Amino acid sequence: MSRPVLAVHLGAGEWNIDEEMKVKIKQLITQSLEEGYKAGLTGSGVDMVVKAIEILEDSGLVNAGVGSIVDLSGAISMDAGIMYSRYAKAGAVAYVKYPKNPILLARYVMELTDHVILAGEAADKLAEKIGLEKHPGPLDRVMRRYRETMAKIRLGHVDGLRYINSVNLWIKLGFLDTVGAVARDSSGEFAAGVSTGGVFLKMPGRVGDSAIPGAGFYANSCGAAAATGIGEYILLSLLTYNVVQDICRGSDVVRAVGKSLKVMTERYGPGTAGLIAVDVSGKVYGACNTKAMPWGYIDEDGKIRIFV
Repeated sequence: MSRPVLAVHLGAGEWNIDEEMKVKIKQLITQSLEEGYKAGLTGSGVDMVVKAIEILEDSGLVNAGVGSIVDLSGAISMDAGIMYSRYAKAGAVAYVKYPKNPILLARYVMELTDHVILAGEAADKLAEKIGLEKHPGPLDRVMRRYRETMAKIRLGHVDGLRYINSVNLWIKLGFLDTVGAVARDSSGEFAAGVSTGGVFLKMPGRVGDSAIPGAGFYANSCGAAAATGIGEYILLSLLTYNVVQDICRGSDVVRAVGKSLKVMTERYGPGTAGLIAVDVSGKVYGACNTKAMPWGYIDEDGKIRIFV
């Protein structure tokens, strides 16, 4: 038996972190880690990851759950996924609008259905049927940013960029954050999970990497990884799958994460991704090629380290 290890991230992107925001970030990461670790003392890696992400979804500070951003139509749509090595299974939801906590619905899909991904209206109906809490709708600050940005677009103030297809504009607007967690539980099994509101002003119907095992999240008997950044690039790179497979081939977590991020940067440029991962020794590592990716971990002794 080993003691639990847990890490969380708040997303990679163009964070503007002043002292007030730094305090809020550290408080949120600490709460997420403490609650997730507590769940792992009597439960599984799934319990740890779900509880940690649920705290983040409820915070309103990050682009997941209550704090989710909106698409071009001004509506929220969310993706989430989870994977657990003991089950050798994953569960995910895509383009959902009903649940306040999409990670809870993703867990339900993994544990109680025969499927990996459920999407759209049917997934929302399932969330309602099983009694999940309904999403309250976009925050005032999100809608204010939406209205301001759409007004600029109508006036042509987007620096000449082709708006819908412009990854550069996504980066400029600073809405690339996805939240994630990875854990090794007391039985030595691994779990990974993610949740996101997606890319600001994405096209309605867009699904990113957070609903796809091996892209936004992955876990097997060697370790676990959770990614964040530009979902299309993470999808095409199978980012988390490659990190965990490198660990399986003998790389420690630092080398595995560094190698995959180097490939991402060479292929798609800087400002595109970040991730956290844990290996069989319980060693945790996080890195990004963006301006920032607030993250932290709690080790076997219950000690917390936070990187902002």
